[in-house]
Amino acid sequence: MTVEIGRGKSGRRAYSLDEIGIVPSRRTRDPEEVSTAWQIDAYRFELPLVVSPMDSVVSPATAVAIGRIGGLAVLDLEGLWTRYEDPEPVLAEVAALDDDNATRRLQEIYTEPIKEDLIGRRISEIRAAGVTTAARLSPQRTVRYYKTVLDAGADIFVIRGTTVSAEHVSGQAEPLNLKQFIYELDVPVIVGGCATYTAALHLMRTGAAGVLAGFGGGSGHTTAAVLGVAVPMATAIADVAAARRDYLDESGGRYVHVIADGGMTRSGDIAKALACGADAVMVGSPFARAAQAPGRGYHWGSEAHHPDLPRGARVKVGTVGTLEQILCGPSAVADGSLNLIGALRRTMAISGYSDLKEFQRVEVVVTPSAPPRR
Repeated sequence: MTVEIGRGKSGRRAYSLDEIGIVPSRRTRDPEEVSTAWQIDAYRFELPLVVSPMDSVVSPATAVAIGRIGGLAVLDLEGLWTRYEDPEPVLAEVAALDDDNATRRLQEIYTEPIKEDLIGRRISEIRAAGVTTAARLSPQRTVRYYKTVLDAGADIFVIRGTTVSAEHVSGQAEPLNLKQFIYELDVPVIVGGCATYTAALHLMRTGAAGVLAGFGGGSGHTTAAVLGVAVPMATAIADVAAARRDYLDESGGRYVHVIADGGMTRSGDIAKALACGADAVMVGSPFARAAQAPGRGYHWGSEAHHPDLPRGARVKVGTVGTLEQILCGPSAVADGSLNLIGALRRTMAISGYSDLKEFQRVEVVVTPSAPPRR
């Protein structure tokens, strides 16, 4: 629905995850008989959760732990684990910073150069544990480091930025040709973010195995305040899912996975993202609250230490439980922060669906009077 903002400008009404609700059907199921598994390329996961490539969340150790539980964690190859031989003292310092100096000090800490040998070493640490290994680079550094990533044996390659397009224009340097680049790789590539039908369709035409829907970030993201760029997640996911459907017809049956990325902090958010058409979700802040999280109760993304224009902040999220409790319970609180998968199973069971592909067809309603988050 198009709304007139003023005589000279109109805009389409878009919806956040807070503004929609899932409608139970006439049929219900036993939660234990519901499957939350999904598969991308040759890799199958029991949980539809991809953990965001953020230093406050993913270390080689937490990547292994999450992989063993059944999820997938993406290591940021431009973060502290590839800049410092031992990042633990740096992580401890970040957690001890006062709010007034946090951003400036983060900018200083991340001026340490990326060390190519550490990229290979960190990927090898995760691979040695026998779990699926996923690693992230930004579009700006992909060409420089991707061979090291592949030589180290990464299973899934993630190209992630705030906004990634298939038609980047630059007069300063040769832009990354995603279509040519992805075509030449032997590993599945997940690329994004994007938040519109057209942008998603173009990314799917590059040959990507998965597309990130959304701009990433959430609790520590300030892109809307700094740049004015914002697309509510429910609409973004539904639009990208529509591009997936149309590309499936256009390509003669090639299915590209949609991974919702950003703004999901509770179990209900995850269920609603999947109901809007996502195959899986990429989340960060729920896992930043784990006892094993490298951030020690604090959370920040790569936008928080941009040298010229930070678009994120280090935020205190606290600690609520172990990784196992956050993913699989049990939960002793009623705020959706623990037992994310148990909650998803129950939502699917109440709605009468036995697997995620079926669940994407669930009915949703618009609930603009939904109470604000607490």
